[in-house]
Amino acid sequence: GCPEGMVLVSGSYCPEVEHTCLEWMDPPGRYEHFRCAEYKQPATCKSGRVTMRYCIDRTELVEDGKLPRNHTSFHDVSRICAARGKRPCRESEWQFACEGEEMRPYPYGWKRDATACNVDVTKDLGRTGRLVDHRAEPGAFDRCASPFGVMDMSGNLEEWVAADGAGKMGWHQVLKGSWWIPSRHACRSFQIGHGPEYGGGETGGRCCKDAD
Repeated sequence: GCPEGMVLVSGSYCPEVEHTCLEWMDPPGRYEHFRCAEYKQPATCKSGRVTMRYCIDRTELVEDGKLPRNHTSFHDVSRICAARGKRPCRESEWQFACEGEEMRPYPYGWKRDATACNVDVTKDLGRTGRLVDHRAEPGAFDRCASPFGVMDMSGNLEEWVAADGAGKMGWHQVLKGSWWIPSRHACRSFQIGHGPEYGGGETGGRCCKDAD
């Protein structure tokens, strides 16, 4: 039911999930509840589940056939996806593709693994606006796969999605998945504060499409 390069996501999605962190990684301070080493199993669904069925790109949008496309704004994602007969993913679609029906906090499971995805890079980061490029080719981290087989939803590039409903905290577009820096990288985590015209060295995206 999906075009080439896309994955069918079909099943029962929980809009409101409770994850309990068993062990935080960072010292006391501003970021002490930022990165979780291990979450309690199972997660708790605090709402009624909804049936979802749609297609999502297996990988992030790519440029020149190799690296994922960065310096990409939400407007860029909308334009590129529309030209391909697709659309930007909604936040709920992105989350379900990342966590699966099991509601995993990370696409690969319950324990954070810095070797599974392109995350927790600390060397040669550069300063804001002059980021040292640490993008990896799609699929280079073969264990960074979601339950549906979608790649690189944790780290590599932050991905633009459309917020559900009236928007999240007033923002109609949010960034998901974080990028290669030490950050949260959980399926339910999100970043706000950038308008739809922002496209930095760390931002990219992927497309979704209604399934046949």
